Amino acid sequence: MKHAFAALVVLSLATTPALAQEEGEGNRLSEGWGLLSEGSRLLLEGLADEMRPLVDEHLIPMIAALGELIDDVALYELPERLPNGDIIIRRRVTEPEADGEGAPSDPVDL
Repeated sequence: MKHAFAALVVLSLATTPALAQEEGEGNRLSEGWGLLSEGSRLLLEGLADEMRPLVDEHLIPMIAALGELIDDVALYELPERLPNGDIIIRRRVTEPEADGEGAPSDPVDL
């Protein structure tokens, strides 16, 4: 978490506009911004390298398992929170398939 906070600080400093400087200091300022940019790039690459094993070992298998459970996200309603704090995700009610799958077996008299 400390690394993520440090990355945010560096990125926010790197994106702030430079103040007007005298011509002699302008070259030093641009050199400093270049060094800051390079340092932030190295910091973010280091964070990505540290997180890669966690993502490979835990996050990717978890997403794959979730993908097996949920066929299509469009088949579900938006999550809703109950008064007791539980979160439920209801499956959308769909019409029976026209190809006979899910259709009633008894004919309907009209």
